Amino acid sequence: MKKEKTIIYKCSSCGREEPKWLGRCPECGEWNTLVETAARNEKTSPLRRREKGLPQTIPLIAVDAEEGSRIESGIGELDRVLGGGIMKRSAILVGGEPGIGKSTLLLQTAASALTKGRVLYISGEESAGQLRLRADRLGISENKSAMERIEIFCSGSLVEIESVLNDIKPVLVLVDSAQTLFSEEAGSVSGSVNQMKFCSFELISWVKEHDAALFLTAHVTKEGIISGPKTLEHMVDTVLYFEQNDKTSGLNDTIDCRFLRAAKNRFGSVDEIGIFTMGEKGLSPVEDTGRMFLVRREGDLPPGVAIAAVLEGSRTILLEIQALAIPAKSTISRVFSDKIDSGRVSRVSAALEKHLGLRLSDQDLYVNAAGGIRVTEVGVELALACALYSARTGLALPADLAIAGELSLTGEIRPVRRLSGRIKTAENLGFGSFLGPSPEQPVQGLKSASNIKAAIKAIFG
Repeated sequence: MKKEKTIIYKCSSCGREEPKWLGRCPECGEWNTLVETAARNEKTSPLRRREKGLPQTIPLIAVDAEEGSRIESGIGELDRVLGGGIMKRSAILVGGEPGIGKSTLLLQTAASALTKGRVLYISGEESAGQLRLRADRLGISENKSAMERIEIFCSGSLVEIESVLNDIKPVLVLVDSAQTLFSEEAGSVSGSVNQMKFCSFELISWVKEHDAALFLTAHVTKEGIISGPKTLEHMVDTVLYFEQNDKTSGLNDTIDCRFLRAAKNRFGSVDEIGIFTMGEKGLSPVEDTGRMFLVRREGDLPPGVAIAAVLEGSRTILLEIQALAIPAKSTISRVFSDKIDSGRVSRVSAALEKHLGLRLSDQDLYVNAAGGIRVTEVGVELALACALYSARTGLALPADLAIAGELSLTGEIRPVRRLSGRIKTAENLGFGSFLGPSPEQPVQGLKSASNIKAAIKAIFG
């Protein structure tokens, strides 16, 4: 009988397997990346030991709807971003800069999740003692039931994790982080792209077969995207990004905000945003944003400032748009804007120059959203146009005016979603007037304008 081959050569970069050693990988073209490793067999295959048998289909009508139920995380802002809670048999990837609070969010979720089942926290970066110190600092140790429910396992070995998973059968698995997972079957180099793909896939397969949910944290590059394979984002069901603002003076004291956004969500909207403040007790959800993103000042607004009413998912946030226009230092004008897309700023300034005759092509434009929040909603465009006009002319806008509307290239102000809700939020915060697009039906408290000329005239006369 032919002897079964027990040694193969696997590329540590892309994972390609070859029966013999080669100097260059045929798949990715990398040199000297083929490493000798043991051939995979059914006896050593981790996490996916299944009984032999023919595959079978299941009629949709026979599927139990409870399989798609959710687990409440106990953190309102996290549930908002996830679409109502943690979906069972789902995998959630959380990315963010070092020190932004990914591990803190996972530990708080483990303690506050509304489930009677076991919760497994797998750490490849911290020891058990360090996790206990974090739990004491966050006040989790005062919750006896949570402390008894959470199981800690400090290792990145996939084989050891498999043994623990099959032993305690948790309903919630939290892994910190994906870069620390390793398996001998994925190559001898830990932290490689192939290791992340292989180990994450095995864990995702386990939770989908055992009616559990999985959280994975991941490091990000200097550009702010999750490091490693893009395949990892395709394998999971939800991708969340943690963002941090610069500490900004708000209405009360200095606010350290953290924003949680969904870049991908198979079970909910990607428009929702979770807002947290970081303090001594960890992350605290902010339910009512109110004047959180409005700068405290007495008297009139300075030139170049407009108050925008923008939608973030299902709620309205009022924030301050700041603009500055100065003569260009070279023959080419530049736009400096990181919280609002610079392309949007260029389009709005071009519309102002075309339809109002306001010369901006020889100006360097600086645009900022106070509070450090990134704004992507189109309803900010009218407020942005008013801020740019105010900055260029030196005319200040009224302090009690809130603005919302989309500005087209033809100078028209287009309708925006939930205009009445924006007006109501502005009224509750003490704003006496609201400027927006002309609605199909009259809306109380609205100064309407059909184009940018009419809007400027309604503000400045």
